[in-house]
Amino acid sequence: MKRNKASAVWRGGLQNGQGAISTASGVLSQVQYSFGTRFEEQPGTNPEELIAAAHAACFSMALAGELGNAGLAPDSIHATATVTLEKLDAGWTITASHLSVDAKVPGADPAAFQQAAAAAKSGCPISRLLNAQISMEATLSN
Repeated sequence: MKRNKASAVWRGGLQNGQGAISTASGVLSQVQYSFGTRFEEQPGTNPEELIAAAHAACFSMALAGELGNAGLAPDSIHATATVTLEKLDAGWTITASHLSVDAKVPGADPAAFQQAAAAAKSGCPISRLLNAQISMEATLSN
């Protein structure tokens, strides 16, 4: 079992307060976030952006593993995750994460690539964590 830690501190009310996010590794240290960065498109990060980053990173590694299992070595995998946050009756909810993938994999058959991408999408630990619709567009580049 591997455990990872991150922390957040929030000061003030919802709309006028401000928070700071830190990770145990120190990669993020007191990174600021606020109501404005989360809901009003102000510059800065927010929890959903961090989930999108985690999903893209996790998927890229999972796809590299699936391609390796198929005897293929990728030159590059560029994945972008777009997380959708919607106001539902139950409150703000992450309802979807869309993966957009462009990979350069010498010698890869398009069908084998799509199979590896589908397995990575369903097998990535962050995909399994999210209780949301996860869609994907995967392109094999020359």
